[in-house]
Formats: sequence, structure tokens, C-alpha cells
Amino acid sequence: MRFHFDPRKSRRLRENPRRGIGFEEAARDFCPPVLPRSAVGRVRTIPRNRMGGENVCNSLIFEIREDEEGESYHLITLWKSTREEKELYAENS
Repeated sequence: MRFHFDPRKSRRLRENPRRGIGFEEAARDFCPPVLPRSAVGRVRTIPRNRMGGENVCNSLIFEIREDEEGESYHLITLWKSTREEKELYAENS
């Protein structure tokens, strides 16, 4: 899987105490979604484990893009999932 994102924005997200994660970590934990090819601006919830066993979910907005090398994921923004997003993820996983 190929990912594209703005490294400066990733650094700002990681440094923000309310976010605490950058695109690099999100890309590492990303599972390809089962979505239609026109999945632009979709929200994807990503569960991840932090040190100490604490489970954390993050939600990610991304675009699926095509170029001569094939499909890639353009990461736009992310945040810690809300309770409703976590419940929706649990129901659908």
C-alpha cells in the first residue's frame, strides 16, 4: 500500500495533545477498507494499541487516488475517535 500525506501536517497532529498521532503511525496501522472505488473523503476508524496495553481508536479521512503506479491513499486528517465512532467500528468489524 502506498500513502501520501503532508509531513508538516503530520508533525502538527502528533504534537497536538488532543490528537497525539501522526500520519506515519496511522499508515502503519491502516487496513484497506472495503469501499467503492469512488471512496473520496471517507472516514476510517483505526484501532491501535498503545504501550501498556491501552486500546485507542483513531478516525482518519482519506482519498483513494490512482496514478501510473496504481492505487494510493492520500491521508487528509485524523483525530481520536468519538464514542459513537468506536461503537460503529465495533458493530462493523
